[in-house]
Amino acid sequence: MENLKISVITPAFNSAATIRETIESVLSQTYDNVEHVIVDGKSTDNTVEIIRQNEPRYNRRLRWISEPDGGLYDAMNKGIRMASGDVVGVLNSDDFLTDEFSLETVADAFAEGTDAVFGNLKFISREDPGKVLRIWKGSPYRSFRKGWHPCHPTFYARRELYTEFGGFDTSFRIAADFELMLRFIEKNRIRTRYVDKYLVDMRLGGTSTRNLHNIIAGNREVIRAFRTNGIKISPFYPMMRLLPKIQGIFSFHLSKSIYSRDND
Repeated sequence: MENLKISVITPAFNSAATIRETIESVLSQTYDNVEHVIVDGKSTDNTVEIIRQNEPRYNRRLRWISEPDGGLYDAMNKGIRMASGDVVGVLNSDDFLTDEFSLETVADAFAEGTDAVFGNLKFISREDPGKVLRIWKGSPYRSFRKGWHPCHPTFYARRELYTEFGGFDTSFRIAADFELMLRFIEKNRIRTRYVDKYLVDMRLGGTSTRNLHNIIAGNREVIRAFRTNGIKISPFYPMMRLLPKIQGIFSFHLSKSIYSRDND
């Protein structure tokens, strides 16, 4: 296995209720060449205290700051600039790695030769993290213009790509992660590898999914991302983008139904 150093970037703001679980999921990884970069936006709760309490457990594998920032994507860009790893991924402060093998899975995929890796994700209940509400099942590259794209919380890319192609465009309030992956994968044709494993558990209720207004605004930003990168799309693109998500929800509920019948 190529001994890649992986930098996991965690933007945080008033995350005291969840960041312990995020930290534990990183510290529990079987793959040990890992750096955790936490970028706190000057929290007013005890987020920073929790970071300080856990800092000795990292054995100098933690970098962190606490200062005002310009929002989520600005914090991610700060984290990328702070990172020293060969590979960079983002783990939000209310999410956690699915199991102790998540980063080992990522490292194995990079060892096979690629520029970026992504996988599957579980959407979990904010109140009950053990309850899976739906899943995001990824797939190998099929073109963004056909409604396909990786799930960003599972997306790990070589750090050199951020130097070559730039970081998150903070003019996008909701869809900067989509725009970045579009720019890397569709426009600049980096190599990608999909791993059919769950890498991240994500609490439902993030910026892009919090309400109908944000969903509509997010879709508008996605269309602007194509224009910004000079990529033409079909008028039917919004439907193609939504269809895989609808299929994923249906498949998940169907599998739950089959499991229930099999265990009755």
